[in-house]
Amino acid sequence: MEEKKLRQLRKDILTMLYKCQSGHPGGSLSCVEIISTLYYNVMNIDPYNPQMESRDRFVLSKGHACPALYAVLADLGYFKREDLWTLRQVGSHLQGHPDMTKTPGIDVNTGSLGQGASVAVGLALGAKLKKADYKVYVLIGDGECQEGIVWEAAMSAAHYKLDNLVFILDHNGLQIDGSNNDVMSLGNVVEKFASFGFGAETVDGHDVAALEAAFTKKIEGKPRFINCLTVKGKGVSFMENNFGWHGKAPNADEYASAIQELEV
Repeated sequence: MEEKKLRQLRKDILTMLYKCQSGHPGGSLSCVEIISTLYYNVMNIDPYNPQMESRDRFVLSKGHACPALYAVLADLGYFKREDLWTLRQVGSHLQGHPDMTKTPGIDVNTGSLGQGASVAVGLALGAKLKKADYKVYVLIGDGECQEGIVWEAAMSAAHYKLDNLVFILDHNGLQIDGSNNDVMSLGNVVEKFASFGFGAETVDGHDVAALEAAFTKKIEGKPRFINCLTVKGKGVSFMENNFGWHGKAPNADEYASAIQELEV
């Protein structure tokens, strides 16, 4: 994955949010490498046949980060890049949270935090029952891990030995009200998932090679958990590690400054 491509995806995210003056830059920018590594380097997909039965499934459980997913889908050709500039507008197929009935390439509607994790378990279990060999990847947020349904899903995934399922945590340490540790500490999240029966590890969430290696690893009979250490607002200095940019669109000056940074 070229740095130039990652910068372009980040510029597209910011342009979307600036044009509609709404959305979530911090958590979208933090997961660019995660989503792009999956779609460009790991998953079995076909942009020209989005409903291909043998495709790997991706669930963006932290649905508010959909601008990152939309940017990747458009770049791959699932829909026209120009559609990105209609984000969150009336009549647009690109809503503020993913909608599988409107947007090509979206496998699951998400937005209610925690529920995507549970749906992903269902998809992986369904694949096992059908004896299908596709894999299911679900991206969750660290604030989202404060939802009990995430842990019910984790318990189920281990119980059913879903080794075709990968939980991926965008662990940027911040949520809408501040740091995870201040709001509701996650403790040692890797140890917690391991105790549920996952093969669990930590990687640099902005290191494409490390992400690819982690995403393609398999442990027979166990679901996997990848704790991706990331920076909220990655790529834009005044947004990085600043929870105030969780759900705020940039104004004209901020947008121009951010785009200039990403063009260096």
